[in-house]
Amino acid sequence: MNYRHIYHAGNFADVIKHVVLVRLVEYLKQKDKAFRVIDTHAGIGLYDLSSEEARKTGEWHGGIGRLLGAKLPPEAAQLLRPYLETVQASDLEGGVEAYPGSPLIVRRLLRKQDRLSAIELHPQDVQQLKALFAEDFQVRVTELDGWLALGAHLPPKEKRGLVLVDPPFEKEGEFQRLVDGLYRAHRRWPGGIYALWYPIKDRAAVADFRAALAEAGIPKIMDIGFEIRRPSREPRLDGTGMIVVNPPYTLEQELRILLPVLHSLLAEEKGAAWSLEWLAGETAAA
Repeated sequence: MNYRHIYHAGNFADVIKHVVLVRLVEYLKQKDKAFRVIDTHAGIGLYDLSSEEARKTGEWHGGIGRLLGAKLPPEAAQLLRPYLETVQASDLEGGVEAYPGSPLIVRRLLRKQDRLSAIELHPQDVQQLKALFAEDFQVRVTELDGWLALGAHLPPKEKRGLVLVDPPFEKEGEFQRLVDGLYRAHRRWPGGIYALWYPIKDRAAVADFRAALAEAGIPKIMDIGFEIRRPSREPRLDGTGMIVVNPPYTLEQELRILLPVLHSLLAEEKGAAWSLEWLAGETAAA
């Protein structure tokens, strides 16, 4: 698996991750008070789906390609509208030309009082990100290891907001880094919303990760699982997961409307499933 995101932009995992992200941002916008979104692994912000890399895998066809133009039930259509509008803002004449990454999706949703901190370590990627947001005073692009941002950048001065942690999973130990990073960040800013993406590929590692979070002593942890196929014999991205800490009270109900609809569009095999579970409730395990 090539971890450069251009190969995977707009695939089923991006769709689920970004739908959840948009619902979180839309909730934060319900109050007039400003908030900040911190994206710890921001990437380049916009991905050309006509590029050689994107055409090589064609993964977006099984993701956003299936969703655009699909006939949706009214409730789901209403909830998905902000996400789809941010995606279609990158298209020309109704065709799928490009797919926005998480920082650009967030930026298109912000009000004038809100801010985005986009953090990226890769030197070439951070230059593209800076060019994308040049002279945008609502966005601060920082060249930094995203894991360090979970300490140095928290809490934000706005005291309201969301931290998105979307690592590439190209190194060993990423699951443990997620647990450790969340623990460190939550101690500094217990009232923030945290959204952590993870791949469903190594089933044993995913089970250990979920167990570690359940025992971390952090309350209000929701786990979203979305599989498009049954477990593969060889290591393969069978599904995608999102951990949300301090989820809005509206999120569970919204996802119970959205996930069945999205699964009917994106699943590739019968027997694949989606799940919505609480790893920790109002009171975390000691």
